[in-house]
Amino acid sequence: MARALMIQGTGSNVGKSMIVAGLARAFVRRGLRVAPFKPQNMSNNAAVTPEGGEIGRAQALQARAAMVAPHTDMNPVLLKPESDTGAQVIVQGKRRGTQAAGSFMRDKTGLLDAALESFHRLATDVDLVLIEGAGSPAETNLRKNDIANMGFACAADVPVVLLGDIHRGGVIAQIVGTHAVLDQQDLDHVVGFAVNRFRGELSLFDGGRDDIAQRTGWPSLGVIPWFFDAWKLPAEDMMDIASRKGGACKVVAPQLERMANFDDLDPLAAEPNVTVEIIAAGRPLPGDADLVLIPGSKSTIGDLAYLRAQGWDIDIQAHYRRGGHVLGLCGGYQMLGKEIDDPHGVDGKPGKVAGLGLLDISTTMAGEKKVALRQAHTIDGNTPVSGYEIHMGRSEGPDCTRAWLNVEGRPEGAVSADGRVRGSYLHGLFSSDPFRAKFLADLGAESSIGYDDGVEATLDDLADHLERYMDLDQLLELAKPVKN
Repeated sequence: MARALMIQGTGSNVGKSMIVAGLARAFVRRGLRVAPFKPQNMSNNAAVTPEGGEIGRAQALQARAAMVAPHTDMNPVLLKPESDTGAQVIVQGKRRGTQAAGSFMRDKTGLLDAALESFHRLATDVDLVLIEGAGSPAETNLRKNDIANMGFACAADVPVVLLGDIHRGGVIAQIVGTHAVLDQQDLDHVVGFAVNRFRGELSLFDGGRDDIAQRTGWPSLGVIPWFFDAWKLPAEDMMDIASRKGGACKVVAPQLERMANFDDLDPLAAEPNVTVEIIAAGRPLPGDADLVLIPGSKSTIGDLAYLRAQGWDIDIQAHYRRGGHVLGLCGGYQMLGKEIDDPHGVDGKPGKVAGLGLLDISTTMAGEKKVALRQAHTIDGNTPVSGYEIHMGRSEGPDCTRAWLNVEGRPEGAVSADGRVRGSYLHGLFSSDPFRAKFLADLGAESSIGYDDGVEATLDDLADHLERYMDLDQLLELAKPVKN
């Protein structure tokens, strides 16, 4: 019979996703069949499953850690923000529609049922389900219709370990404060706590750890030192991406407001000969870039306006005039064209806007959403590429006749006449070692890593880290049989 354990956090970005990934790898190495699960996630950095559905990228990484294929049941509810007040709702991998935040909080019809259905389906084929919460259970104003934290824990009757982040400061208040605001039915599901991201001599926090235990009655399941190689794992959201100083080849990416599926940056950042700079709002794009990479967007027209508001359109044009290269992926690809037409308001208000004009193409936001894993190769050198599509809209124009990829028998992408500007709907290109090596060579840089091998080694190191600093035997004992 499958058992389950849920990791909740005292707040967002306290390391829940990474801890679940590390535990998944650790328990798999102990011979258990493990599945990750997150009832509700909010992220524009989605992954595509083999069956053509969408889940949060963190759950895809956790599946990889568990050495199983990602599945839509691992993240049955995915919210993809399109604006400050609305998000696309993905249920069991498929787009249900767009919903305003207020109406979503009031009406989650069927979502808990979907989450429970997926959870129980996962549990039929594994020994252990590791569940990740979202945000914090201490948001008492969200408790009534909650399906992400204690709402799910109570409905599924699963035990909870509360994770705090000492790096933020105030970790005692984080954990003790959460204990103070939870109702008794929620408290009854908490079986322990852990403290993440400690720096320095662990024994210095013995008193703090014991104080938390005394004030809450919860046992400590570990004080986890900072895992310095976390950056080598794919980033889940924009809060996790960061510039990485490397070699002379400089790749610059503007940090769009609704940036999505930016996993293309992770393999480049891992290259020792490449420096990746993520440029935040208010900063100009550096003039010494070799490549400007415009990533995907959940709101192409909105992010194009945001790009222009920062003056980045002027910087990109100047970069191009200096002989620099430009690559646009998905939404970034659409922005590079002459215009974007959204007659039905797919991306916001209906209308037509001018693009950056670096590619002779036009984009129409219409048609069904494409979500699929793809196998491809470059047209010029037949270099193999693996990736995925996840977009709405189609792009056409003269520069599409210079397609630079062949995706399962059809031409894909566009290239400018001088070859220095290109775009594609294919994400995940740079995870393919041969393609990345060829692309960097064209920029005058050498690839020196195997990206997938590096991710696997980091997951193993993370598992070793948790074996050392968490009580995994006690965690297994605390996991509870799944009730049908």
